[in-house]
Amino acid sequence: MKRSLYSELLSWKNDVKRKPLLLQGARQVGKTYLINEFRHNEYSNFIYLNFEQNPELSTLFENELKPEKIITNISLYLGRKITSTDTLIFFDEIQATPNVLTSLKYFHEEAPEYHVVAAGSLLGVSVAKENSFPVGKVNFMMLYPMSFVEYLNAFGDKLLADNLLNKIKPEPFPEIIHEKLLSHLKLYLYLGGMPEVLQDYLDNRDINSVRKIQNEILEAYKRDFSKYTGKSQAMRNSELWNSIPYQLAKENKKFKYSDVRKKARASTFEQTIEWLKNAGLINVVYNIRKPGLPLAGYADYTKFKIYLLDSGLLGAMLNLSSDIIIKPTDLFSEYNGALIENFVASELTSEGFKNLFYWTSKSDAEVDFILQTGNNIYPLEVKSGLSRNIKSLRSYADKYDPELIFRCSPRNFLQHDNFINIPLYASFLMKKIEL
Repeated sequence: MKRSLYSELLSWKNDVKRKPLLLQGARQVGKTYLINEFRHNEYSNFIYLNFEQNPELSTLFENELKPEKIITNISLYLGRKITSTDTLIFFDEIQATPNVLTSLKYFHEEAPEYHVVAAGSLLGVSVAKENSFPVGKVNFMMLYPMSFVEYLNAFGDKLLADNLLNKIKPEPFPEIIHEKLLSHLKLYLYLGGMPEVLQDYLDNRDINSVRKIQNEILEAYKRDFSKYTGKSQAMRNSELWNSIPYQLAKENKKFKYSDVRKKARASTFEQTIEWLKNAGLINVVYNIRKPGLPLAGYADYTKFKIYLLDSGLLGAMLNLSSDIIIKPTDLFSEYNGALIENFVASELTSEGFKNLFYWTSKSDAEVDFILQTGNNIYPLEVKSGLSRNIKSLRSYADKYDPELIFRCSPRNFLQHDNFINIPLYASFLMKKIEL
């Protein structure tokens, strides 16, 4: 399956200032598959070491971390000479062996001629814990679940995908095209963007098989809670993780610690939220008191919402039945629009909005996302239905007078004065759309 990150990998390969690459992302988002595709197309030689499958490989990184010694050890282990010419070295699941992460700085300093990629399902957690890891010695990339545009490409609608990617004006699609994209979106919301799920559906068209794989992925995440944390932290991870669907199904999706455990306080679960965030499993959206540059400076970090990394996994946790896919708009509004807001948060995150925020007023107005693009701040309200009501947006606009205000809804592209409606399937375009 074609991934958007492939072009960034090419740029990394051809960069004369290339450093060892840390590829981050949650389990099952396709990191190993992507690197395998990359090496097949771009390199003649490939060295692959998986430190989770074969824990004994860690002994190759004991005592001395000089690249020359490491390469010699790997050569002896594989029984063949390793050269830097047209060779990609891939260290996979390195969270199991912290010394591999540390060794990357020496590859940068002493052996920059080698093309080295390291990946791990919990690499974000490992990096966060690694106090000695030097800044500036590696390149970072983040792989997310497949976006809606990547889904369109996988399902053979490349023209639609390209047209969406290149759209910069909010001009409406012909209605038949708009409805086709909405139909695709409903299926995507159910399937989500996990590559194994999408490939299975493409191969078998069996919705029951899809749900089975989604549940297996969820179980793998829970096993990681126990495998890579202590017993008490694993329990807190599970408690908070299991509460997320319930929290999102509420009309007011603000996260409450008391919905995780009765009388729970922030001090009990703050570390848990950070762990899940670093593992790439959740997207956290923080409340802002008022819009100002930078937005992070105006955030109230005690008030936030938590979304899952993937709408399909959220649907599996909610036990959403597959018949909802063929209903006109039920999927959009189900569970108070939880899947739609979760989808938009995922699309914005994968498009490069690394920090997400929302706004509330004392008069109960709420705007789902406040986005910073350059020096501009835009409000984005997400609507799961066809209502034209934009009361919260107007309340925000009256107070702060933004240049543009945005609504994301099942409606087609629409522009009226400084108001722009973006179809749900095009929410990722927030950085591109202009008057």
